[in-house]
Amino acid sequence: MNTRSALTVDGHRFLRGNREHRMVSAAVHYFRIHPELWRDRLQRLRAMGCNTIELYIAWNFHQPTLGPARFDGWHDIAAFIREADSLGLDVIARPGPYICAEWDLGGLPAWLLADESLRLRTADPAYLAAVDQWFDQLIPILAELQTSRGGPIVAVQVENEYGSYGNDKAYLEHLKDGLVARGIDCLLFTSDGPEPRMLAGGSIPGVLATANFGSRPDEAFATLAKFQPDAPLVCMEFWNGWFDHYGEHHHVRDTTDAAEALDGILAAGGSVNMYMGHGGTNFGWWAGANHTGKTLADLGYMPTITSYDYDAPIGEAGELTEKFHAFREVIGRYVPLPDTELPAQLPRANPQTVLATPVAALRDSLDLLSVTTYRPAPESIEKLGHHRGLVHYRHRITGPGGPATLTVDGIRDLAQVFLDGHLVGVLERDAPSPTIELSVPEGGAELEILVEPFGRVNYGPHLADRKGLVTGVRLDHQHLFGWDIRVLPLDDLAALPTTRAARTAEGPVFHRAVVELPEAADAFLAVPGSHRTLVWLNGFLLGRLRTEKGPQRTLYTPTPLWRAGANEVLVLDLAGAAAPLTVELRTQPDLGPIAAAPQY
Repeated sequence: MNTRSALTVDGHRFLRGNREHRMVSAAVHYFRIHPELWRDRLQRLRAMGCNTIELYIAWNFHQPTLGPARFDGWHDIAAFIREADSLGLDVIARPGPYICAEWDLGGLPAWLLADESLRLRTADPAYLAAVDQWFDQLIPILAELQTSRGGPIVAVQVENEYGSYGNDKAYLEHLKDGLVARGIDCLLFTSDGPEPRMLAGGSIPGVLATANFGSRPDEAFATLAKFQPDAPLVCMEFWNGWFDHYGEHHHVRDTTDAAEALDGILAAGGSVNMYMGHGGTNFGWWAGANHTGKTLADLGYMPTITSYDYDAPIGEAGELTEKFHAFREVIGRYVPLPDTELPAQLPRANPQTVLATPVAALRDSLDLLSVTTYRPAPESIEKLGHHRGLVHYRHRITGPGGPATLTVDGIRDLAQVFLDGHLVGVLERDAPSPTIELSVPEGGAELEILVEPFGRVNYGPHLADRKGLVTGVRLDHQHLFGWDIRVLPLDDLAALPTTRAARTAEGPVFHRAVVELPEAADAFLAVPGSHRTLVWLNGFLLGRLRTEKGPQRTLYTPTPLWRAGANEVLVLDLAGAAAPLTVELRTQPDLGPIAAAPQY
């Protein structure tokens, strides 16, 4: 069996074999990059001077529903790691099971939320059993790719920023023991914020502790050194940019400021993992959310946008930014830079504008897109056995008629309410009052509630963020029981018509556009004039735009999703605007106005 020199700890330094070694790493997420572009993005990281890459492994990406996990195609984590190896890059693996990463539910699968008694990220036997079956499938793959077996993996993380969440040492020990029992023999580490309580809660004996921060490296390293005196200094997440929520401006970190912080880490003798080296895209439904309230029922829910550009040194479409060149210059002071030409930007499609024709109202298409489930009371997506999609609830209100107050509790996260087919109100999770004044006809009326979920909370104490209607519906003081419920994952839209159709129902409408390209190329897609949209390209869900909130105004469409000739763009206009829609291809991204610099 071929082996390589392991990464080991010798007091305050790392060794590879008998030689001192410094990790200069960058975070990159295979699940945020089309697999045909994996090598391109890894080449750019190597060109920046990185000798290592770090990757999270998103459990829910591989096992969104109960059953065998997927490790093929886009899910082929071994192929991604081998691609890095072919470019001379070491690999740091962070298998979770929780990863945060601004990813839906922090990478945990939504099916865990079907059991309300299960306690996430603890030694709860039900949770540990779920983690163990996942690790049984994942960890042997990683074990075969360690340096001891000829692969590039030099280190594996035990959980992730656990000290920011809890202090269950039995849980952390269970994970560590499980990694070792399944064949992990490389360096193990934890990572936490550079605060005593976080480090104490998230670390365990015999495992290297590392720190996550974005500035003031001397202070952060002093805290880490006090907690762990005889060990290398490692910044496992150097936050060189930031992510965006709907309703905010786009976050950008000053290049000079970020480069100076990076230089401070390396000048102190530290190893570093830049978070992010390349951010990528939260395609589909995968974007996460934050929550600042004391409980999930409080205000403070902040969903993350589709773009995960992160103001990283390598942009969402692979751009080599000003920050890339500044970081490369800093890195070159401490480790040798590769003697290769810098990668060129990938070709981009020429701008064009095409008309998007309405082809079907969503409420007319329910039978084409889903099946009905009956429940006595509204239930969440997770309890219905799903993990993503819109949710349509229908109930027949009986007479007598007259004015009444409809109260919809536990909206996750935006609800359109229809009475006898007419839109009577829109309710949002973070609005102060979930009520609508209705006038019910004497003979009763059909009540429909269409719920749009956004990202599940991925960080902090409120991870159990179920989607749909999670509490109940009342008319005045009377609970409404007896509901027909449809979950609409919108994975397969082939049954929808492809030609113009008369609009016969209020609410969201599908629009179709055909975009002709002479050859496949990168582009940025906009739907000007819309407020809330989901957008598919050739059947692939790119993500969502909320131009009424911002900041993002274009969606990145990578080359592999296009084809030469005709391409279908399908837009679900969730706000149901009456005006025609257009689809624009642009050569540059528009992530909105720039925010004031955040504190790192």
